[in-house]
Amino acid sequence: MHQNSTFLLFGGAGLVGMATCRLLARELQPKRVVVASLKLAESQAAVKELVAEHPEVEWVPEAGNLFVPTEFAHMSRGEILGSPDRREKLLDFTFGDFEAAYQCNHLAVIIRRHSPDAIVDCVNTATGISYQDIFDSTASLRYDLGRLTDGGDLGAVPDLPADLETGLLAQAMPQIIRHVRLLFRATTDANTSIYVKVGTTGTGGMGLNIPYTHSEDRPSRTLLAKNAVAFAHTGLLFLLARTPEAPAVKEIKPAAMIGYRAVQITEIPGHGGAAVPLYKPQEVAGASLSELVTKESEERYQATGENLEVAVVNTGENGLFAKGEFGAITALKQMEFVTPEEIADRIVMEISGGNTGNDVIAALDGAVMTSSYRAGQLRQVAMKDLHRLEASHGVPSIALGALGPPELSKLLFEAWMLKDAFGDSLLNSVHDADGQPIAAEHVATRLAEGLKGSAVACQAVSIGIPILLPDGDRFLRGPVIKVPEIKGKNKVARINSPADLDLWARRGWIDLRPANMRRWQERFTQMERAREELTRKGSAAVSRRTYLPVGFKIGDVVAWIFNNEMGGYRIK
Repeated sequence: MHQNSTFLLFGGAGLVGMATCRLLARELQPKRVVVASLKLAESQAAVKELVAEHPEVEWVPEAGNLFVPTEFAHMSRGEILGSPDRREKLLDFTFGDFEAAYQCNHLAVIIRRHSPDAIVDCVNTATGISYQDIFDSTASLRYDLGRLTDGGDLGAVPDLPADLETGLLAQAMPQIIRHVRLLFRATTDANTSIYVKVGTTGTGGMGLNIPYTHSEDRPSRTLLAKNAVAFAHTGLLFLLARTPEAPAVKEIKPAAMIGYRAVQITEIPGHGGAAVPLYKPQEVAGASLSELVTKESEERYQATGENLEVAVVNTGENGLFAKGEFGAITALKQMEFVTPEEIADRIVMEISGGNTGNDVIAALDGAVMTSSYRAGQLRQVAMKDLHRLEASHGVPSIALGALGPPELSKLLFEAWMLKDAFGDSLLNSVHDADGQPIAAEHVATRLAEGLKGSAVACQAVSIGIPILLPDGDRFLRGPVIKVPEIKGKNKVARINSPADLDLWARRGWIDLRPANMRRWQERFTQMERAREELTRKGSAAVSRRTYLPVGFKIGDVVAWIFNNEMGGYRIK
């Protein structure tokens, strides 16, 4: 894969990104490397430097915020949140239709544009999301609500809509979930072979006793939020690595401070990027104060005319540290530090097929407990006991609707009805005793006739699964319908066309129309054919397309459908 391959490095202009670019060029000789950074000037400067070192590689700059629509990719978060229209679009992007979000997301746009063979993601995702500061947003919102509670009206709290939307947009979990889903879709569409994430522990490997915080709190809530997002991200990548058609997924998670880029004398930037001005100290009589203003107008203080300029260690994305700070944080038993070149070495080794021992996803794979032979034996006992109790109780045990999605319940009910009408052989609904094909219309009619006075029909509609009758027009229902799923208070779904009904029937309605019965007949034929292969070829014939049980077991039949039609199977 390596020679003549395209690599995409998110965060490619940063410390780890640049070290990885250099090592990729030396070790793997890629044809093309896309260097993506938040700002175009950063990626262009990085590419200029890399071209001088490795002119044999095609270096391509990219830029923009990966977590928003492309139209917002070059705006600051303040610019986005400062506009009601932009907030509304970002809310739709985060909480609305996934397909629409995928088409406009900047990360997906970049991946589709370059179709990389491999992606190395050095962006500090957890920082970008957690530092939106849900705690500050919540404090602002509570202040607004307090003013309303005290007797004010909406006009007296003009910031409430903006603060409410900002708080919703600062929630970490919806953002990280959407991000990983977008990544999955984009990498599968681009046929990306491998994705390597450079993650974070959020605390540089230290525990709840970490003394380096963002506030007086110890530990800082913001820092713990970063840790929570970082490991939520790891959990989602763990799932991605177990998903069919996804790229190989690896995560290198440094547990120390990463450094460093340079030692230099520089002006120190403050909030907003401007240099920190120096002021002459002003004496205050503290004993006479009744309150302390923590931020006053700069005009009340005499500036020296100079800016703060000291010798620092430049640690790239981690910022500038004075000698004392760097000495403290990197001291033994403190955060200590690891170099970007060491991280890059692990990344390239993993891409090359080596086992570094530092891949967190592989570590989780080795640590989690999986299914057991003992459980397999006890499954048979439990199924026999269920069958016995079901027979004595006289009520079919099919589905409760609690184990989503509704499609599971729909398929189980359809399978049970087919078995009840045609018996224990899969092919009984496909052809008759003389081998003549049974018309799908006949199957549909027979199942519909079986509904009369059926306890199963009552069960289905009572748990929210409607029954669409063979004519495709009439249906049976109960007080609740689970599909379509409607979030919020409005529980009315508009039917714009017959296609809506078709979609709902596929996702969660028992569908007795002949077309669906024909689909079941095709499934049974495939299952039986695979069963015959097993008899002739033994274990060599066993795959996920094999239906192993003898007879009609509704749970195994639906599992076969999940395995073969929906891609819903485990690969590890």
